[in-house]
Amino acid sequence: MFSTGKNTPVTVTETAFSCTREGLTIRGTEYRPEGEKLPAAIVCHGFMATEGAVRQYAAALARLGYAAYTFDFCGGSAEGGKSDGNTFEMSVLTEVRDLEAVLEYVKALPYIDPSRLLLAGCSQGGFVSALTAAKHPEEIGRLILIYPALCIPDDARRGQMMFARFDPADIPEQFDCGPMRLGRCYPQAVLEMDPFAEITPYRGEVLLIHGTEDTLVLHSYSQRAYEAYLASCPDSLTPAQRAQLHLIPEAGHGFNEQEDALCIGYINDFAGKLDF
Repeated sequence: MFSTGKNTPVTVTETAFSCTREGLTIRGTEYRPEGEKLPAAIVCHGFMATEGAVRQYAAALARLGYAAYTFDFCGGSAEGGKSDGNTFEMSVLTEVRDLEAVLEYVKALPYIDPSRLLLAGCSQGGFVSALTAAKHPEEIGRLILIYPALCIPDDARRGQMMFARFDPADIPEQFDCGPMRLGRCYPQAVLEMDPFAEITPYRGEVLLIHGTEDTLVLHSYSQRAYEAYLASCPDSLTPAQRAQLHLIPEAGHGFNEQEDALCIGYINDFAGKLDF
């Protein structure tokens, strides 16, 4: 049982789930509040992480009344990942396909309202969520991007992706990135990608949250995304409805407890009204 913080306890049932993508099993957790025809939220972890890294955001959305889902990307975790797949076969685009598989699984559940869907993600998971929302612009109503790693294409073009260094004109078949073994497919998937052009076909509401002292993904990437979303605002939304950007002073890449409380407050304000 989770508390809303307003002396109104909400019973949320945690249940393991699984689905498949191209013969690989994706494993995750459902956070389901009581009720039927629930809105659904899928929350994606970042590079090297597991679903546990975004549990707090799923729990917050479940307290609001969403059936919330977290999962491990196939080959997307440095250690502890529960889904199938090899790290050297993972890329942003394979993670888009993972998320699409989870999306189809969730939409088919009898207690889900498929007309009310929210995607959320941190870092690489935020980038993946933004790309997936753009591929399904009429299905996804809300999008939450927490320090989204829209820098990944630029990083690939300069041959410097976190701990990895390589010649972008001669990428090895496999290479190490800290504790993860990546494949050529990881940088190749994004070498020619303009992330801001790719994400703006999405037509719904967007919340961006970023720390001002993030040195891994500069907050200027979220600022550019915010401006791109506003520039592509559909007639059905006002600019204020289309996009919000909240910068958390002194926060880095990954939030501490106090910063997470601010982040969840922004999420509550953005996603709290369920009539979307």
